[in-house]
Amino acid sequence: MPRIRATDLIDVFVYTVVLGTFTQLFPQVISESFLTSLITAVLLKVVLEVVVRLKTTIVTRFKNADSMRVKVVAAVSLSLVGGGSKALILWLTDVILGDAVYLGGFFAVTLLVVTLMLARAGVRRLVR
Repeated sequence: MPRIRATDLIDVFVYTVVLGTFTQLFPQVISESFLTSLITAVLLKVVLEVVVRLKTTIVTRFKNADSMRVKVVAAVSLSLVGGGSKALILWLTDVILGDAVYLGGFFAVTLLVVTLMLARAGVRRLVR
């Protein structure tokens, strides 16, 4: 079982702050309480870590590909993972938290994920 690192805790804190900000600024993003926001942040952390690792693997395969067929498969896989990750986030949030959290539609989740990743990168750079 992997240990929880300090950067993981920082990421969850950043995700909680960003999610709280989104609930204040965007009426279509709803979180009923701080605890549901925290659980959502942990859920987002887990899903985004898996997605980032998967995308990194696909990009590496794309860069190391010898044939055009492998590059096309990698490019299609990358676009499917990109779009599918948003659908996965919406689905998991609905299954785990039900009506307590609503992250808006596909575009709101996309904006949320981009903001989360930028905030995470900024805070990690600041901590280093």
